Amino acid sequence: MLTQKQLDLLDFINKRVQRDGVPPSFDEMKDALDLRSKSGIHRLITALEERGFIRRLAHRARALEIVKLPESLGGKPAGFVPQVIDGDRPDTKPATAMDLVHSDAVSLPLVGKIAAGVPIEAIEDTSAAITVPSAMVGGSGAHYALEVKGDSMIDAGINHGDVVVILETSTADDGDIVVALVQDHEATLKRFRRSGGAIALEAANPAYETRVFPSDQVKVQGRLVGLIRTY
Repeated sequence: MLTQKQLDLLDFINKRVQRDGVPPSFDEMKDALDLRSKSGIHRLITALEERGFIRRLAHRARALEIVKLPESLGGKPAGFVPQVIDGDRPDTKPATAMDLVHSDAVSLPLVGKIAAGVPIEAIEDTSAAITVPSAMVGGSGAHYALEVKGDSMIDAGINHGDVVVILETSTADDGDIVVALVQDHEATLKRFRRSGGAIALEAANPAYETRVFPSDQVKVQGRLVGLIRTY
């Protein structure tokens, strides 16, 4: 049986993955549970692991595998397929070519490259297309795909050469990973934060600084909903 804090943490992770397509960071978990430090989150995660609800994956920072959910959170009986969540990366593992063969798929425009590093010139239309699992584009709204260039989002599980699936939108919530158009000519993939009257674009790599711009200099072009990796 889980304590209330353990259940709250599992519920928070589950809801954030369902809402955003990416799990929360340790700082976000700490704030959501009103804890003073991340050490409390580590203790809760250890307890969840000991009780068989999650499993930590070796050699990958902050990587967790959800083994099961309690019935109060919609847990399923035997046969439930675990979901892998790695730091801030999307809730499903990157799709492979074999995954595409065995699942329903849709074609999305691959409109160019996006910088996960210092912003580059605005995205170029390459008039190409890519096939992705239909589960990545569930719900309403137009979607498109971009090839990632750079390593500034590596701690969010987004590597150089990955293809990200983007839901086209002009709005974002704090913590969303977005495609941002900076000063009408530079495009970048970053975590979105509001900071007073400004917008902070946060990297997920300590080698890169957070960049802050007046709110009228940043336009959200879309929100991350999926990721594809070729091995």
